[in-house]
Amino acid sequence: MTHAQIEAWFEAHFPNYQRLMKLDSAEPGRARLRLRVGERQLRPGGTVSGPSMMMLADAAVYAALLAVDGDAGDAVTSSFNIAFLKRPGPSDVLADAELLQLGRRLVVGEVRLHSEGEDRLVAQATATYIRP
Repeated sequence: MTHAQIEAWFEAHFPNYQRLMKLDSAEPGRARLRLRVGERQLRPGGTVSGPSMMMLADAAVYAALLAVDGDAGDAVTSSFNIAFLKRPGPSDVLADAELLQLGRRLVVGEVRLHSEGEDRLVAQATATYIRP
């Protein structure tokens, strides 16, 4: 799928997509997704919540998969692991996803998350998808 097709697919299947996220870039096996951080994504103390970053990382791997295979919309997450490395401030979070393995049934991806304007990672995640 192209960048525009992936965005349209997300909009059609996830009603809050436009309010929460934006696809910055997509190419086969790679995607950059942005979490639009607002009050709802912040925990007390002004940091982005872990569940918000997990959602972003999972969606970024999904976008990277769709960029390779537009028919993979029925793939589901079978495992997900995240390491929170640094407390992010109250700014947008960027997730750079790359597929490490693309098999017939299993897809493995890695995601690196950082706050906009900072180089230091705030989290790193791996996700495995099953393709029915």
